[in-house]
Amino acid sequence: MAIANHFYNQLTRKYVALFGTYFNQLKIKRKDNEGAVVQEMIVPISYAPHQKILARLNQDPDFKAQAITLPRMSFEINAMFYDGERKLAPTRKVLQTVANETTGSRNYFWVPAPYNIQFSLNIMASYAEDAVKIVEQIIPFFNPEFTSTVKLIPDLDPLDIPLVLNDIQNEEIYEGDFLERRAIMWTLNFTMKAWYFGPNKERQVIKFIQTNVASTVPASDANNTFDSAVVLQPGMTANNEPTTDPDLTIDFNDIDFDDNWATVSFVDDPNNI
Repeated sequence: MAIANHFYNQLTRKYVALFGTYFNQLKIKRKDNEGAVVQEMIVPISYAPHQKILARLNQDPDFKAQAITLPRMSFEINAMFYDGERKLAPTRKVLQTVANETTGSRNYFWVPAPYNIQFSLNIMASYAEDAVKIVEQIIPFFNPEFTSTVKLIPDLDPLDIPLVLNDIQNEEIYEGDFLERRAIMWTLNFTMKAWYFGPNKERQVIKFIQTNVASTVPASDANNTFDSAVVLQPGMTANNEPTTDPDLTIDFNDIDFDDNWATVSFVDDPNNI
């Protein structure tokens, strides 16, 4: 079976960490009537359903426990679905940037599968102004998306990962009497345009191609000889400059994939190659 071999690229874990990093340094400042700052705090954030935070609040209605002080934020993954609009040709390969020096082979991945991950960010506060202070520090950066360049897999070029702000909802959560306000919650729903890679594979790098050409060849003529040969190979001078001249290039075995080379093509007698 194609997916029988074990592999784990930790991509979901990295996407969760990336999302949380966007919001882990948000601050609020409280001022007195004269405009002087009397309190400044970083809003804590954790990966958890908002119901879990609210349940803790119900157990401690006076907010005495340090672990559940408001304001605070939580986020979670709500859904994942395939994004056919970003689909790439499945036969393409993504090469890693470092070759195997011992074997001369190159590691690669098949093109990743495009999936959209839906996140929700929940902002909970005791006071309406604390909540909107947090919201207003977020929404100016999403028009409607914010893109980060992320290195997801070692020795693989970084990828652009857009995060799209879909919508914003807010509600006031009451406990008991309607006049008794327990918490204010804003929910921001996002879509992260993610990529999922399969297992790492290894294959030799082809450096030399020779195609022999002959005139009409009867199938019964075992002694037929080829008239010419078409050769393709990398070309680089001893000064590490690319060249297309077969007389100036060094031996193709001494040219690495990452070197600055050009393609040499020529036609010659097969007996001379």
